[in-house]
Amino acid sequence: MILELAEVLGVKISPEIARPLFAAIATDTGWFRFSSVQEKTFLALAKLVAAGAEPPAIFSALYEQHSLSRLHLRGRILDHVVSDLEGRLMSTHVTLQDFEETGANKTDTEDAINALHTVAGSVVAALFVELEEGVTKVSLRSRTDFDVSAVASQFGGGGHRAASGITYQGSLEEARKDILDALRVAMG
Repeated sequence: MILELAEVLGVKISPEIARPLFAAIATDTGWFRFSSVQEKTFLALAKLVAAGAEPPAIFSALYEQHSLSRLHLRGRILDHVVSDLEGRLMSTHVTLQDFEETGANKTDTEDAINALHTVAGSVVAALFVELEEGVTKVSLRSRTDFDVSAVASQFGGGGHRAASGITYQGSLEEARKDILDALRVAMG
């Protein structure tokens, strides 16, 4: 960890160093929701707060300073949510038309997949983003020990057990059909 290295080297942690380190740890751990979070995580965070990191300000800067077009796009994303396998598989999509009509851009989809895991019983979430005609970015997330990387690898994608991605060469409709079918088979 960078904080440990800084301590070994005797680097004083200033607020300018503490803030981005806190943000990196917070986002990498899903704001401390992931199973990888341990006691040492919170001990490191305590040091960063003591050095000047301000968690409410960091959270606000990351998640509460978005454009109105992003909010409109989020509405479209939520309108497109589909529940499958008795709610265990949740999916949604974004079309080129959604981007055009809302004025949003591709980065406005970054954390949208997290909304799918707010549904009780959801195990796997899939977000399909039409990047251009014939190219679809697919993000897969798992809240259990279901390995989404195994499905991603079937389509040339990668990642890890809990979070994986695919760049699918084909239409949005083809991507949704092929990948959701593979997820249904894998999830039983």
